[in-house]
Amino acid sequence: MSTTTTSAAPGRAPEWLADVVARSGEVPPTDVFPTVDELLASFEELRAASSGRLTRRRIGTSRLGEPIWCYSVGTGSRAHVIVGGVHPNEPIGSVTALHLARTAVEDRDLTSGTWDATWHVVPTIDPDGMRLNEGWLHGPFTRSHYSRHFYRPAPAEQVEWSFPLEYKDLYFDAVMPETLALMRLLDDTRPELLMTLHNGELGGVYYYLTEALPSVYGALAAIPEAQGLELDAGEPEAPFIPVLAPAIYAEIDPGAGYEHLVSLGLDPLAGAPSGGSSGSYASRHGTFSFVAELPYWSHPDSSDDSVSSHSYADALARAGVELGEVADLLLGLLAEVDGELPDSSPLVRGSRAFLPFLRSDADALALRAVEPEADRPATVAEVFSVADQVRMFRLRFGGMLLRAVDGICALGTASPTARRVHARLTDVLAEWGREADAHPLTPHPIAALAGVQYASLLAVSRALQDRARQERTPQRDEDPGPP
Repeated sequence: MSTTTTSAAPGRAPEWLADVVARSGEVPPTDVFPTVDELLASFEELRAASSGRLTRRRIGTSRLGEPIWCYSVGTGSRAHVIVGGVHPNEPIGSVTALHLARTAVEDRDLTSGTWDATWHVVPTIDPDGMRLNEGWLHGPFTRSHYSRHFYRPAPAEQVEWSFPLEYKDLYFDAVMPETLALMRLLDDTRPELLMTLHNGELGGVYYYLTEALPSVYGALAAIPEAQGLELDAGEPEAPFIPVLAPAIYAEIDPGAGYEHLVSLGLDPLAGAPSGGSSGSYASRHGTFSFVAELPYWSHPDSSDDSVSSHSYADALARAGVELGEVADLLLGLLAEVDGELPDSSPLVRGSRAFLPFLRSDADALALRAVEPEADRPATVAEVFSVADQVRMFRLRFGGMLLRAVDGICALGTASPTARRVHARLTDVLAEWGREADAHPLTPHPIAALAGVQYASLLAVSRALQDRARQERTPQRDEDPGPP
C-alpha cells in the first residue's frame, strides 16, 4: 500500500469552513433513493417552479434510447460540472444532485454571489443501468436485499471508465453514447471543477483529488464529522493509489494500475477491457476533478485503527484463498450455463466480465501477502476491510449471475442444467447473506450522506477559488534590510 502523504499546511481554518460545514446538514430527510423516473420528475418540477433560473438541455441518448439531460443554473464565471449515475449502483449522488440544483436555484450566493459559479448538473448519465438497480433503491437496506437486486456494468460499459485511453499496449476507444454525451458536455463547458457522484458500500468517508490541495483537507475531515460519519481507516481501493492525507487519495491512474500488475508478475491485459476516467479526459481543459466516496453502511471495526492480533500478511493470504474459492465456484457455474445466456443482457455481460476479475484479484492478494511490507501487525480496520472485500464481491457478483439466470428461467427457456444452476446459486447466495448478516451493518441516514457529498463539493470549490486568487496576487519581495 502506498504511504506517500502530503499533510495540510499549518495555519488558520479558511473563513468559509463554518458555512460549508453547516450546509452539510441542510439536505431534507429521506428514507429512500429516487428511481430514475422519480429523480427526473423532481428536476422537472424544480425547473417549472424556477422562473427560468434552471434550464435544461439534452446532451445525448442512452443505448436503449432514453434522453440524457443536463440542468444548468447560474451565470457565474466558474463552470462546475456535476454528474450522477456514473456507476448506476451508486445512488447517493441522486439525492446530492437534486439538493444542489434546488439550493443553487434558491441561493444566488452559489451562482452570481460568493461562489461565482455556473452549475451544470446531470441527474443520471446512465439511466439504463440505474433502472437495473431500482429493485433495492426503496429498501430494505440490507446486504441480502441489495445483492439480489444489484447491477454494475461490465468495465467497458461504465461511463466513468470508458473514456479514450492509451498507455503502452493498453488501448481503449470503444466510447459509449453515454460517455460521448459527457465528453461533449466537458468540451462545451471546459469546467474549472468536475465532480462525478460516487459512493462505496461500507467503511468511512474518503476522497479522490486530481492533485494535492492541502487547504481543503481540514474541511474534508470536518464535514463528515459534523454529520456523525468517520473518515475511512482501511486501505485504499488499490495498493498503487497515492495517499495525499488520511482518507484523501490522488485520482486513480490506469497506467499506475498497469505497472502494479506488471510488478506482481501478472498480465495487465488479462481482465476485461476498460478505458480512462472522466477526470483524465477533463484534464485537457485544466479541470480539477473531485470525488467524495460515501458508505451506505457502517461497522465499528471498519474505522478502528488500533492494532489487531493478526498480521497483515495473514489477512491478505486468507482473503486471497477465500476469494479464489468464490471465483472458482462462480466461474464453474457460469461455464455450465453460459451457452444459454443471451449476449444482449447487461447482467450477462457484467457477469462474464467480473467473474474472471475475482480470480485475478485473489491471485493479487496472495502475491501481496508475501511481500516484505505485509509482514507487520494489521489494524482492526485493515483486517475487517480485507475480509469484507470477499463478502462484498461474492454478494455483488453472485447476485448478478443469479439475476442473469433468473432471466432465462422467467422466459421458460432454461434447460435442466440451467435450472439446477439457478437452484445452486439461490442456496449459495442465501448462505453468503447469512454469513454477511453475522457482521451486522448499520445504514447511515441518506440525508447525512448526501450532505457530506454536497458540502465537500462546495469546500473544494472555495479552496480552488482561494488558490486562484493567491496565484493572481503579486508576491512582494521580502525587505532585504539595510545595505
